Amino acid sequence: MTQASPRDAVVNRFSRHARSVGRARAVLRAQLAVWGIAGDAAEVAELLLSELVTNAVRHACAPQGREIRTLFSVNGGLLRLEVSDASDRQPSPTVAGDGDEGGRGLSLVAALSDDWGVMPREGVGKSVWALVKLPARSVGGLVDDSRISAQVLGSRHRQQRR
Repeated sequence: MTQASPRDAVVNRFSRHARSVGRARAVLRAQLAVWGIAGDAAEVAELLLSELVTNAVRHACAPQGREIRTLFSVNGGLLRLEVSDASDRQPSPTVAGDGDEGGRGLSLVAALSDDWGVMPREGVGKSVWALVKLPARSVGGLVDDSRISAQVLGSRHRQQRR
């Protein structure tokens, strides 16, 4: 795992195993604390990352032993969460029925992120990313989380270059 100063991109690698979802959340939680990001923004970020890593673990058609890569960065008031895997299979939101236990992950990502998308990964595979708008900073660099509003309507899904 990688440590970084505020604003640097933080990259980590995890095995394609269900336990990696919780481990990735813990790493994100620690990095958000370093950056002074708390409250609603941190909770939304953890949920988004959890969904993205879960999708990579469950649905990426990749050979055994291939790892999942996460990238976290802050730029221009936006937190970027990115999860890469070795599968070229593109994710697509599905409509889950009332009794379905799964199938809501990307719908949650679309509803809670300010934007999200998919892009080819260098080499083989893809990266799925989500953006979370951060609240204005208060004195001392701490986050004022009272100004966060998760945009449930109007989230966009599009391909975007980094």
